[in-house]
Amino acid sequence: MNIVTAIVFWAFVVWLVMQLCYALYFYSRILFLDTDKPARETNARQPASIIICAKNEAQNLIANLPLILEQNYFTNTGQPLFEVLVINDASTDDTAQVTLGLQQRYAHLRLINIPAGTPHTLKGKKFALKTGVAAAAHEWLLLTDADCLPSGKNWLREMAAPLAEGKQIVAGYGGYFKAPGLLNAFNRWETIHTFLQLFSYAKAGLPYMAVGRNMACTKTVMQLAEQSAVWNLSPSGDDDLLVKVCGTPANYAVVANAGAFTHTSAQTSLKGWMKQKQRHLSDGKSYKPGIQYLLGSYGYTLAAVWLYSAVLLFTGYWQWTLALMAARCIIYWWLWSVTARKLKVNDIFYLMPLFDIGWMVFNFAFFPYIALKNKQHWK
Repeated sequence: MNIVTAIVFWAFVVWLVMQLCYALYFYSRILFLDTDKPARETNARQPASIIICAKNEAQNLIANLPLILEQNYFTNTGQPLFEVLVINDASTDDTAQVTLGLQQRYAHLRLINIPAGTPHTLKGKKFALKTGVAAAAHEWLLLTDADCLPSGKNWLREMAAPLAEGKQIVAGYGGYFKAPGLLNAFNRWETIHTFLQLFSYAKAGLPYMAVGRNMACTKTVMQLAEQSAVWNLSPSGDDDLLVKVCGTPANYAVVANAGAFTHTSAQTSLKGWMKQKQRHLSDGKSYKPGIQYLLGSYGYTLAAVWLYSAVLLFTGYWQWTLALMAARCIIYWWLWSVTARKLKVNDIFYLMPLFDIGWMVFNFAFFPYIALKNKQHWK
């Protein structure tokens, strides 16, 4: 065994030890998460505004809006203690007509129209979001998308509970519906992976992101974030920028009760999925430098252990390499599987090895969008 092979092996050991430390320090926190707790009750319940930014979303509103409007969140006299605002951003389909039709059944539904040709002073979705925040009648805000369906009628109550406890930003889990195909399975695994990072970083006192299709916040903190110099740098990323500008360990909470989940349909075409990922990954540059370093180190060491191990299997270190990689994979695949079970995704365990390697390839393929580009449209 020459000196170069020895250097490669010990570099591999360093990367693998870093991977294990990351898993044990961050990811192991998922073991203490209970997603089956009953809905939380609070005597400090306040009225809330649910904001849905919609651009050509007529069919999704027909499918999903009724459940959002029928949340178990009432006054003592049985009246809805919330409003739902649909911000129609110059749609060319029947978004406005569908919303107006539902208003006949639900008096707490409001339609805010942004006419075609209206100058947008903010990029992408942010203009519609700011319009909705300004129009909201209440201090407590819940944000979701037109294509998202809450897991039940306690979604609003679950997501708003931390606000009653004094929190200002609440992150929830937004999953994907199961559908045939490997792309759907990878989408669901990646969402699990993202939530595991979000949750474990928050528990370590390092909140860094939220999921815009399932989050809550106060109107005060959202309008404070909107005044930030970085708010309009990207057309998307309002969720992550909110946490960057205003999030602290003291004012941020994660809600992971099953009653607080939302789900949507994942992209079914590779082209659509790639476009979506380009937009999402561009927002990573909004994270604080320390968070970027931690996430980057995790991605780099994951790639390194796989690439170095592939080389070392053809050297005299192959037995040690196999043993160390086996230990690393058992720990990671187990933690990912625990997370999947807690998030009610029980059918992709056997794909963990493929997605482990696939996520490395994914990061290489989309590196330009992680490091360089911003997508300039939200639809």
